[in-house]
Amino acid sequence: MIYETSEAWRQAKTRQVLLFGMSGLGKTHVSNMLRAEGGWFHYSVDYRIGTRYMGEFIADNFKREAMKVPLLRELLRTDSVFIASNITFDNLAPLSTYLGKPGARDRGGLPFDEYMNRQAQHREAEISALLDTPRFIDRAAQLYGYSDFVCDSGGSICEVVDPENPEDPVLSALSSHLLLVWIEGSDAHTAELVRRFDRAPKPMYYQPEFLHAAWADYLAQTGLTEDAVDPDAFVRWTYARALAHRQPRYAAMARNWGVKVSAEEVAKLRSPEDFADLIARAIDTAPARR
Repeated sequence: MIYETSEAWRQAKTRQVLLFGMSGLGKTHVSNMLRAEGGWFHYSVDYRIGTRYMGEFIADNFKREAMKVPLLRELLRTDSVFIASNITFDNLAPLSTYLGKPGARDRGGLPFDEYMNRQAQHREAEISALLDTPRFIDRAAQLYGYSDFVCDSGGSICEVVDPENPEDPVLSALSSHLLLVWIEGSDAHTAELVRRFDRAPKPMYYQPEFLHAAWADYLAQTGLTEDAVDPDAFVRWTYARALAHRQPRYAAMARNWGVKVSAEEVAKLRSPEDFADLIARAIDTAPARR
């Protein structure tokens, strides 16, 4: 770890952390607080994915739909209108909409092969955005004068790294520049996340092996063909399994590469000073590295 002791963390001239864990447990909330009240530079991996690496895919998808409308088709072909996504740190809907859900086309679904193609695009984009982090640390300091830096990672970070591999290229690059902090949820948090997702299911990135197995199991259990699957029903069915799949991967990231804090502790944070104290305690209680 770049801060071996709590004292090193407290005395550091620059504080650089990466927050990871399931979406909905406080990563963006804490990052926004640090940016607004503590003068930290906030680097959002999902925002970087949606603007730098998948922005063209997203815009082309919008244009593909617009070309189905005669009036818009003519305006697009004569460059009379401009179509682009309006992604923000707090609104990543264009990215999730592009990722989509597999299933019946008349219910908004995608053919499974196209769905997996978009998943592969996201994987490549997420790795690239994560590896951009050290450059943004330098950019934040040299261009804007920020000394403190928080990387707000996506919930799927654990899907694109191997936390048990001491030479994993992504985790090696990140841990040499930042302290990796897992926001761990309780069983109650997991249940609440499932309830929220059930109300408003949204597309997510998953490991291809996990998705292929989930898709095959779902078709076998329901007896449905690909073009008869309700896309929302499938992603609801998959979500709780995804949480169970991710939990040990997050735990391994914290055990081998960083520290952990609880979502309950994060919910109580009211200031950057509270955050600094929380991280100091997490460093003090972290197990010895292998």
